[in-house]
Amino acid sequence: MDQKSLYERLGGYEGITAFANDLLPRLQNDPCLGRFWENRGDDGIAKEKQLLIDYLCASAGGPVYYPGRDMLTSHKGMKISESDWNIFLGHAAETMKALQVPAQECDDVVAFVLSLKDDIVEA
Repeated sequence: MDQKSLYERLGGYEGITAFANDLLPRLQNDPCLGRFWENRGDDGIAKEKQLLIDYLCASAGGPVYYPGRDMLTSHKGMKISESDWNIFLGHAAETMKALQVPAQECDDVVAFVLSLKDDIVEA
């Protein structure tokens, strides 16, 4: 059986970009999580968004090169708490709901994201 990659099932580059475009404003405007983007210029935020898109595309099996750092390095020192993590998961779920991501793909995305928790949560 020819199983499509998660990248393909999420709509490829355009689908993953739509995910980032919906998720990032939710995170930035959250009263608890917004602190991570305070004092960041538009250029830095745009670069971070592109890195997120590249990372998600490459991690989902797409033909995209991710030039950034690993998750442990890029989140070290941010003091992301268990509470922050749970708020993030809620926003990611809302984004998937808003974009009508099918249940199997939601499950696959959640499993992938949960696999990153130990590299991201430190406080």
